[in-house]
Amino acid sequence: MSTGTAVSPSMSISKEFNPFEAMAERFELASDHLKLDQGLRDVLRTPDRELTVAIPIKMDNGTMRVFTGYRVQHNFSRGPCKGGIRFAPDVNLDEVRALAAWMTWKCAVVDLPFGGGKGGVICTPSELSQGELERITRRYTTGILDILGPDRDVPAPDVNTNEQTMAWLMDTYSMHVRRTTTAVVTGKPIALGGSKGRAEATGRGVMLIAREALKKMGLKPEKTSVVVQGSGNVGGIGAMLMQRQGHKIVSLSDMFGAIYNEKGLDVPEVLAYLKANRKLTGYSKAGAISAAEQLELPCDVLVPAAVENQITSANAERIKAKLIIEGANGPTTANADKILEKKGIMVVPDILANAGGVTVSYFEWVQDRAGFFWTEEEVNTRLERIMVDAFNAVEATAAQYKTSLRIGAYIVAVGRVAEVYKLRGNYA
Repeated sequence: MSTGTAVSPSMSISKEFNPFEAMAERFELASDHLKLDQGLRDVLRTPDRELTVAIPIKMDNGTMRVFTGYRVQHNFSRGPCKGGIRFAPDVNLDEVRALAAWMTWKCAVVDLPFGGGKGGVICTPSELSQGELERITRRYTTGILDILGPDRDVPAPDVNTNEQTMAWLMDTYSMHVRRTTTAVVTGKPIALGGSKGRAEATGRGVMLIAREALKKMGLKPEKTSVVVQGSGNVGGIGAMLMQRQGHKIVSLSDMFGAIYNEKGLDVPEVLAYLKANRKLTGYSKAGAISAAEQLELPCDVLVPAAVENQITSANAERIKAKLIIEGANGPTTANADKILEKKGIMVVPDILANAGGVTVSYFEWVQDRAGFFWTEEEVNTRLERIMVDAFNAVEATAAQYKTSLRIGAYIVAVGRVAEVYKLRGNYA
């Protein structure tokens, strides 16, 4: 475990595509506007705690393999750390650091009493059995157990993890502390203390933010075409909810490619096809296009809801959307931001646009701790209020400082964390 370590980006990743560098550049711009001194900037930029663990697992064939896991707690001055755990072959410490920092700013921009955390295990889930995934989850949980807890660090699902993963994590933690502790994770099955409305929360937040942004632009939903990169809990659900609002969804994608119909897709039908066939390939009511082509389609709204570094200096000039709603974390590089801004494309940043998920995770944590659960209508009503208030705060801040919505969001978030740090003082 390292505490208060200096962060140096991996030399194998170019500066533009290094997620921690992208976060740090935006952090510095916000800090300049806030006139933060260098010492406070160093404190707020540096992760509070980083933990790397070895995960030895007996595989189904009887052999032993050692996986590597990470958990980064970026900042816990506003409350317990909050953030997902991803299982993927390309997980690395720089990525986890950046995602943890983004969680700090995301929780602050919607004013939740959490700091930011993130975790990951280097593995390829598609090559592992259910039993192997369970053993990895439980051994990883045991490895990071000392820094977990409802008042310390509350994980959630992320890429290639789900409510079953969270159930295993919660059970492992509970067995070690000798009591059932449902509030140690969020994104759990409802039967284990999960919240109604959680599965749709990130996609619903994307829909709400798109609605508010389009109001500012003077565009009506029924007059807008939407391209959605992704088709999972963020992209698929977001597309379905946006279609219900009257938007014309012209393109969706998955890991194998994208489909496009300029007259509009029947999103529920597309998602049913995807569920039955496990890929969009072969869907007969739309043409097949590449992932790169999809991002450059003519449309009013583009929702990148897959992974980071999708809109870069290499393709930003060819983006034709009027509005970008970042459903994924870090889909736009800092270099691309400059190009999009010159083109007059409004970008609603990830730390605001996809904050619906962590907001309802907060609701789940509150319900677990109180032992009292809300209706889905109550969850959705409270989510809408928080997302609309956050958008208005960011929009007003961006106007005040004459900057983009992204930097406006960072100014709101960094300012809130800096204020708490100043009030608490520095323990020494």
